[in-house]
Amino acid sequence: MSTVDALTERAMIVLQDRPVVPLSAWLVGALADCAGSGRAVQLVTPPGSRITLPLRLGAAASGPHWVIRDGDGYYEGLTGRPMRWNGAAFEPVPDARDYAPGFTSRPSGPVGAQLGLIYRVRHGAADGEVGGTVERMLQLLTGKSPLGWGTSEPVAEPWRPDRFTEHVRNRESSRVVVAGDGPRPAQAVCAFTAAGGGAVNEATTVTVGYAPQDPPPLAHLPQLVGAIAADRPVASLLVQLTPGRADLTTEPRWTGTAAPVALAVAGAVPAPQGIPGQQVGPPRAPMTLFPLGDGRSPEGWQRHRRLLQHLQNPHAS
Repeated sequence: MSTVDALTERAMIVLQDRPVVPLSAWLVGALADCAGSGRAVQLVTPPGSRITLPLRLGAAASGPHWVIRDGDGYYEGLTGRPMRWNGAAFEPVPDARDYAPGFTSRPSGPVGAQLGLIYRVRHGAADGEVGGTVERMLQLLTGKSPLGWGTSEPVAEPWRPDRFTEHVRNRESSRVVVAGDGPRPAQAVCAFTAAGGGAVNEATTVTVGYAPQDPPPLAHLPQLVGAIAADRPVASLLVQLTPGRADLTTEPRWTGTAAPVALAVAGAVPAPQGIPGQQVGPPRAPMTLFPLGDGRSPEGWQRHRRLLQHLQNPHAS
C-alpha cells in the first residue's frame, strides 16, 4: 500500500522502496486527485527500483514524475537530469550540464529490445466492440488473445470484449492497460476519448519484449500490417524499437533511445522522394507502409519528420 509522504501546494510526494513499482490503483487515484488540485505527483524511488511499462508511459506523458534518490542527490529516472528539493517540489538543478552519475551506471539486467506499435483508430457508434483492434494486434504478435485488462496493475478483469467496450463507451475518456498472454511479455496501454455522436477515438501503444538473443521479427512487418488492414483497419501505425529489458520494466539508467522502424497510413498514399512506400492489405482497405530505419539509428526520426510533412502537404514534396 502506498501513502503520501509529503503534500505541498505544488506536489504530492510518494516514496516507494520496492524492486518493481507498478501503476497501482492507489497511484491512479492519486493522479486523479492531483489533476483536480493542480499538484504534480512525484514518485521517489532508490536507484535499484524499476517501473512497469504502463507507469513509464504515464511518466513520459502527464505523470507521475519519477525521481531517483541516489545517496545525497536526486535525478529524473527517465532522463538522468539532476534534481533538487526546493521546499515545495523536486525541480531540475538549473546549472547542471551532465547526466547524474547513477543514470550512466551499468544496467543491472540484459538489454534487449522492446518492440512498440502505436496506432490510432476511430470507432464509430455502430462499430460494436471497441477492443477488437488491440485484441487482434496482440493475437498477431503473441499468438494468443489478451489475458485481461484494467485501469491499474495488476489488471483485475479477465479479457471480455463486451465488458471492455462497456467500460470505454460509458466514459468521456479512459486509460486502460491490457495484459498479453504469450511466450514473450506483452502489454498494451490504450487511451480512449469520446468523439461525439457515439464515436470513440483510440490511441494505443502495444509493446512486446525481446531478449538480446531473440531479436524482433522486423522482416515480417509487411505481413503484420497487411493482416491488421484486412481485419481491423487503423488510421495510422508507427513501429519503433526501444532498447530495454525484455520484461518491459525500466531501470533509471541510460540504455538507449527509441528509434522508428516504419510508419503505415490508411489508403494508397504516394511516397515522398527518398522514402519508398509499399502497399499492403486488401484492395478494399489498403495501407501504405513506409520504412524509416532499423530501429537503432536516430536518423530514422529525420525520415519520420519528412514523411509527416509530406503526408500533411503531399503536393509540396
